[in-house]
Amino acid sequence: MHTFGEMTKALNRSPVYVSGVQARFELPAFQGAGYSRAYLEFLRAITALRALNIPEDSLRDLWRLEKKLLQLLHVDSAGSKTWFLDSCGATTHRERRLLLTNHDIGVPLAATELQTGLNFAVSLPELFAGQEMGEDSLRVLRECLKLRGRLVADIAAELPHIRAAAKWAAPLPKYT
Repeated sequence: MHTFGEMTKALNRSPVYVSGVQARFELPAFQGAGYSRAYLEFLRAITALRALNIPEDSLRDLWRLEKKLLQLLHVDSAGSKTWFLDSCGATTHRERRLLLTNHDIGVPLAATELQTGLNFAVSLPELFAGQEMGEDSLRVLRECLKLRGRLVADIAAELPHIRAAAKWAAPLPKYT
């Protein structure tokens, strides 16, 4: 577990920057060492994507879509306050993981099917299925994949510039 100060230091970002990301992505704030490794990994991913020149508006749009998909798949019923970031930092099965929540959806992202209807809650089931109420997890997944594809293309276009900048900066004198 981490404190807020430890996270700002690990991210090399100011407290104002980190608290701004928390507010804009509607993340819960904790007292003391209340921040999990997954929480820090999510912030690390956002920081890296911003360094790759990915607009924060696009990241927030994808964040909302991924959270909506996870709600349709009932991942939010597991009881955790941070259910939407508990998978951040996991490294297995990257081909099955969403970009920001890093949740493993169980099938490769390119698949055209999902296992819907799972519900980990102890609550009573809804009267109508989500699809009958206008919510379709496959539609939301397609929207996620479409936006994710644009972001991945933007990352690929930016990588040569990042590599060139790192190569340019390597011989600079190190000051402490």
